[in-house]
Amino acid sequence: MEDRKEGSEHEPKERKEPHNLIELLDTIEAIETPSGKLRFDAVLEATGRRSFGPLLLLAGLVTLAPVISGIPGVPSLMGFFTFLVCGQLLIGRRTFWLPAWLRNRELSSKKVHKGLGWMRKPSRLIDRLIQHRISFMTGTRGMQMTALACFVLSLAMPPMELVPLTVNIAGVALTLFGLAIMASDGLLSILAFLVTGASLFTMFYFLL
Repeated sequence: MEDRKEGSEHEPKERKEPHNLIELLDTIEAIETPSGKLRFDAVLEATGRRSFGPLLLLAGLVTLAPVISGIPGVPSLMGFFTFLVCGQLLIGRRTFWLPAWLRNRELSSKKVHKGLGWMRKPSRLIDRLIQHRISFMTGTRGMQMTALACFVLSLAMPPMELVPLTVNIAGVALTLFGLAIMASDGLLSILAFLVTGASLFTMFYFLL
């Protein structure tokens, strides 16, 4: 009896996926980083690697946070990550495969926490505005439209690094899409499509 009780105490607790921005920030900040480096795979495990909404939200936050997105190559890396996730959703996969070199990428935990800290105040405001509405925009067909829009956005993110602020606007779009799916908030989805169009228009305007 004692052995059974003792064993149950050591069983891992069921992971709870985040449902809003603050929960996602708390989840990432709670990841232990004794080496001072935060591995991308650890973030995926903590936030839910099989859920489309949290994955888009994660990509959006990394791209949006000024301290993190300012690291050269990070926006393009998040673009590739979004490309893989959206591409697999469009072909009907239920679980998402990611290459080991992407999962093993590391960032300074100090920079990550600094970037997340900057986002806490706006995140609280955004979370208060989220509600369940216009649900058809986050249904099956809406998810497919979202995946297609994010797929196109992911292809544009590498050249966006050459145009100031456009990659951050793309981060806003990904964040809104992720939140819309997680909260079934169709209004956020509509806003995300508008922001996606604005980011693509700005990129083409300056590059062409």
